[in-house]
Amino acid sequence: MKIKLFEFNPFPVNCYLLYDDTKHAALIDAGMWTEKEEEELVRYIEQHELILSCLLNTHMHFDHCMDNAFIYQKYGLSTAANAKDAFLVQNLALQASQFNIKLRRDPQEIGSYVNEGDEIHFGDITLKALHVPGHSPGSIVYYCEKEAVMFSGDVIFKGSVGRADLPGGDYYTLIKGIKEKLLSLPDATVIYPGHGPKTTIGEEKRSNMYLI
Repeated sequence: MKIKLFEFNPFPVNCYLLYDDTKHAALIDAGMWTEKEEEELVRYIEQHELILSCLLNTHMHFDHCMDNAFIYQKYGLSTAANAKDAFLVQNLALQASQFNIKLRRDPQEIGSYVNEGDEIHFGDITLKALHVPGHSPGSIVYYCEKEAVMFSGDVIFKGSVGRADLPGGDYYTLIKGIKEKLLSLPDATVIYPGHGPKTTIGEEKRSNMYLI
């Protein structure tokens, strides 16, 4: 698996483009905020002759999905995400306005629902969906056992965990889900979070003050 990290918008958000030798690719969290960022993504896809096969969301907070509409317009792909985050799409503009940001396009509805245990296939890559609510009700972690990597959105970060004070959040549910579903995975598993640097399960077991 090849992983291209794009850091988009003012926060910034980690947007991941995954692909392999088949050239089929998946985009996780379309957080592009400007036309320049959209052009950067498209240029990379075209230069590497990739076939964008699916758009995935870890959750539906506006900074992670504000450019889903662009991906739909450009590639005809609507996002796959958990149904419990559908209500967040309805207030996407309000979410953005609280940070003095105006959306450039109308919100794009979730196209298909991802549930606990679902598998997403593209090329020779398989991602398994782990439902870990608490940051948002529908937060999904995408786990690739073969490559020993996960894409955690805002569930877990290097040395921290996602905030739980946003609508639908719950701290105890979040910590319980991380401990039961993520920390049980092999220590060498690499965590690619929605913000900040990557880490590993083993490192977070040893040093994450929220999980010890």
